[in-house]
Amino acid sequence: MYLDHFVAQNYRNLKNIDINFDPNVNIFIGKNAQGKTNLLEAIYFLALTRSHRTSSDKELIAFGKDYANLMGHVHKSQVNSDLRVLITKKGKKVWVNRVEQAKVSKYIGQLNAILFSPEDLELIKGAPALRRRFMDQEFGQINPEYLYFASKYRQVLFQRNNYLKQLAKGEAHDLVFLDVLSDQLAGIAAEIVVRRFKFLNYLSRFASDAYTHISSADEVLTVTYHPSVVDIKATDSTEDIYHKVLANYKRSKNNEIRKGTTLSGPHRDDIEFKLDGKDAHLYGSQGQQRTIALSIKLAEIQLVHQLTDEYPLLLLDDVMSELDHSRQSALLNYIHGKTQTFITTTDLEGISWEIIKQPKIYRIQSGKISLEKGELNG
Repeated sequence: MYLDHFVAQNYRNLKNIDINFDPNVNIFIGKNAQGKTNLLEAIYFLALTRSHRTSSDKELIAFGKDYANLMGHVHKSQVNSDLRVLITKKGKKVWVNRVEQAKVSKYIGQLNAILFSPEDLELIKGAPALRRRFMDQEFGQINPEYLYFASKYRQVLFQRNNYLKQLAKGEAHDLVFLDVLSDQLAGIAAEIVVRRFKFLNYLSRFASDAYTHISSADEVLTVTYHPSVVDIKATDSTEDIYHKVLANYKRSKNNEIRKGTTLSGPHRDDIEFKLDGKDAHLYGSQGQQRTIALSIKLAEIQLVHQLTDEYPLLLLDDVMSELDHSRQSALLNYIHGKTQTFITTTDLEGISWEIIKQPKIYRIQSGKISLEKGELNG
């Protein structure tokens, strides 16, 4: 899979970008605040219809403009596609091959992209909410069913929390309606949890291989899923998980009413990263945590390929300067010949050129792109 033609209009400071990319490696150089990260964010948004930097789509529209428009031509092994996302202050619309899609969920998966930035270190040492967001974003783009159930779960969770607040304040009294909401939420939660177990099992295996490749260390990396309903096991069926979640809601009913919120479920789950059985969040060095974060991103590439038979785009936002020469070489060797790669950097010093062969190199200044090396089309 690769993106060969890309258009961005009124997206942050990218007023009018129209460019053809190299199917292998594209490098963008420029000083800070010139638009490098905006470009990768725009490509990421074209793939997932969401930003990794903000939850407000309105922020993406250039100052003084009414809309932002993204378009791209995607090559896959079986089919090519023209994609478009229009962002307005009222919402967003999506098209595949010039046909508007009634739901964004029908669009997700046309283009897969994995983004790695220095902030992704927080995946290891940050709050559990970051790891839950990671699961929902990354698993949602490769599995439409996961995306559907994650969206449905948020809707029913919002309803249940609202009703719990009404019960807590004495504004509602119908406990049967709470039981109905609990039953609905438990059923959706079971669908999410069983898929998280499946995907994280793949991810743990791929991440362990990647960590060994990058670090050349004897340590073994494991990624473990921790549902907030503690008696749930990886071997449980969807039906088993449903009953366990529902039973937990029944046990916690009085406490949840008193607190006015749902105390367990996928919205409270977490992931644990261990090196030789030790929690990397607590005991891992910064170098080990950085390598784990990189390994997770590389594992995502393998996971996408496992489930879609296509390699995703890899977006490396100013991470090369964070990696020493050996880790850079290991990273580039790992992805060589697999993924179309986009790299942003403030300068070209320190990049392992012995692996990158004939990349396209662009310079970004004030939201405008010019060619430094290669052939610029469009």
